[in-house]
Amino acid sequence: MKEVPDAIVCEGCDAVYRRVRLRRREVSHCPRCSTELDRHPGDQSARVLPLTVACLILFAIANLFPIVEIELQGLSNETTLAGAVVALSAGGMSPVALLVLATTLLFPLLQLCILFYLLVPMRYERRPAGFGVLVNALVALRPWGMIEVFLLGVLVAIIKLSSMAQVIAGPALWAFVGLTVLLTAVLSFNPRTFWEMAFEPRPGQVG
Repeated sequence: MKEVPDAIVCEGCDAVYRRVRLRRREVSHCPRCSTELDRHPGDQSARVLPLTVACLILFAIANLFPIVEIELQGLSNETTLAGAVVALSAGGMSPVALLVLATTLLFPLLQLCILFYLLVPMRYERRPAGFGVLVNALVALRPWGMIEVFLLGVLVAIIKLSSMAQVIAGPALWAFVGLTVLLTAVLSFNPRTFWEMAFEPRPGQVG
């Protein structure tokens, strides 16, 4: 949705309306097509910041510790996400390795870092440098984070391998499970709220 501080464009019919300040729990709809135009963000940002910090902690655990340990005929082997990427690359599957690296490591980490960078100063009513570029980048990166797809693939592989070897879930696997749940909550945060927070009149200002 394209927006300016005093106007809002309907995503359903492209009608342009003057933005109206909403009270808590209020939602505005387009009178022409009934598409939701805006809703009061409430205290979303206050809730999302601790969730973002928790995601960053789980993300570190998920990437620093083994995902699974496989024991077969007295031999054991364990791997991390980085190890899986290296193994894919060494096995002649460089495009797949690059895709896994980007969608399960680089893009999700970038999203979380941008969120943290934006939320901390805005909680103290300050707009961080590069605000507009980073909000747009956050929107563009959303479709590319696929940690839940990677987790599903790991679980399918564990089920298949369990008939041939003993598979022990490592700390990273549990961290990925928690990260998937928390990321769902964090990424439900509407980036449009950043613009509302940025242009919200401060005490003493005329709205």
